[in-house]
Parts: sequence; structure tokens; C-alpha cells
Amino acid sequence: MDRYGTDVLSGDWRAPKRGRAAEAAADPGLVVEEVMTDFVGEIVAVDRDLDTLTLEDRRGKRRTFPLGPGFLLEGRPVILRPPARAGAPARPTRTASGSVAVHDARARVARASRIFVEGRHDAELVEKVWGDDLRIEGVVVEYLDGVDDLAEHLRDFRPGPERRVGVLVDHLVPGSKESRIAQAVASSPVGKHVLIVGHPYVDVWAAVKPGRVGLERWPDVPRSIEWKKGVCQHLGWPHRDQADIARAWKQILGRVGSFHDLEPALLGRVEELIDFVTG
Repeated sequence: MDRYGTDVLSGDWRAPKRGRAAEAAADPGLVVEEVMTDFVGEIVAVDRDLDTLTLEDRRGKRRTFPLGPGFLLEGRPVILRPPARAGAPARPTRTASGSVAVHDARARVARASRIFVEGRHDAELVEKVWGDDLRIEGVVVEYLDGVDDLAEHLRDFRPGPERRVGVLVDHLVPGSKESRIAQAVASSPVGKHVLIVGHPYVDVWAAVKPGRVGLERWPDVPRSIEWKKGVCQHLGWPHRDQADIARAWKQILGRVGSFHDLEPALLGRVEELIDFVTG
């Protein structure tokens, strides 16, 4: 037994009672104490440019302090540094259409062949889901503002072996006006250079899965009411004029992120058109 105690100079006699300060990241959510003011609070903001952090106490009061030494974390001294920057998000391996993504590829010079769709909304939907694929393949999508004048557009375009045309038509079902137009084009002299396909929906809106807008199924709209306006009315959305319809479409399109949000009846038809015009 040592009657006189241990040698006070045998250890690190200069070390603070609470230990030496260690570096720590000033991650939001940490609760620390600033030793000069005894202010205790949660880190709610870090300004890298000013090299400061902001603390908020339990009463909601906020104070800003310089980053660095002078803080206690769980009773131990720390030197707070800015948190590590988040790494760059991983590049997607698939496009919105499900194809293998090709990164850093330059858009191909546009082919002479084209894909025609009936309206602006059809074109915007195709661009959102298949846009990456179309740029890689050099395929341009044009909208017709209706299929009634398709024959006239084809006469102007002059389809041929190197100028193929794929056409996506709404409501292409037996006996419809659209099916009669498609049959007339198919039997025309340019028919072998034109492929007309379609989906069974009255409008391309219905090719978006109804669950994406909170519906179990798209509503049955009487023929006396314009279908898009009837849908907006069913959803409780404004539908007085074309501006309201445009805003409604933006809401629907905003809920489409990939091919998973579309009905299979549309997916296969668009893929078929891309294959035809890139033959």
C-alpha cells in the first residue's frame, strides 16, 4: 500500500477533466451545448459558407455559433465540423421505359422516319416515358391534332422505305371512325410504309393507371359530356375551359414516372412503333 498516493506527475496531468476534444460532424438533429453560454439545443442548420451552425432549444429559441471547438456532446468536448457532403446519386440503370440506360450518349441525328400521335397530351406522355430511347434512336414524335387529316399528312410526308411512319391512335376499336381511317391508309399505295396501331381508350389520359390519381377505375362519362371534362368533374377538379383541362393533364402527367404507371395496352403499341420506324 502506497502511504503517499500515486505520483501526480506520472499520468497526463494536463488533460481536462472531461477529456480532450474530439472532432465530430455537425449533423442536423444532434443536441449539443455551447460551453461559453451554456446554450443547449438541436443542430437545425449548418452554413458552410459562413462556417456556422444554428441551434434550437426546447422552447424554439435559436442561436447561431461558429463551427469548431467549444461544444459538448453528451457531456464530452467536441470540435464540430461541417457534415460530409452527400455523394452524387447513383445513375439510374434503366430508362423510364425500362430500357437499359446509356449514359453520356449524344442524341442521334433525327431519322427521316417519324412517329405521329393524335394530340399534344399523347406526345407529352410518349416523351416522358420513352424520351431517352427516342433520342438514342433519333426518332422524332409529331402530333397531328386529331386523326381525321391523317391521309393528308401522309401525302405531304411521302412515306417510303427510308421514310417510315408509325401512327398511334386513340380508341382504335372495331367499327370506330379511327379503325376505318386506319384501314383506308393500310390499303393505300403507301400503306406498306405506314404502321397504324392504337389503344382501346377514348383518350390517352385513360392509359395512365387510374390508381395514380386516386381512382379504382376511370369514370364512365356520358357521350353528351366531353370525356376530359367529365373526368375532371368526377375528380372535383376545375373544368370550365381549356386552361383548366391543361392544368388537369399536368397533374396526371406529373404522377407518371415510368412505364409502371401506364396500362400494358399502351406500352406494347409504342414499343411496336419504335421498332417499326427504326427497322
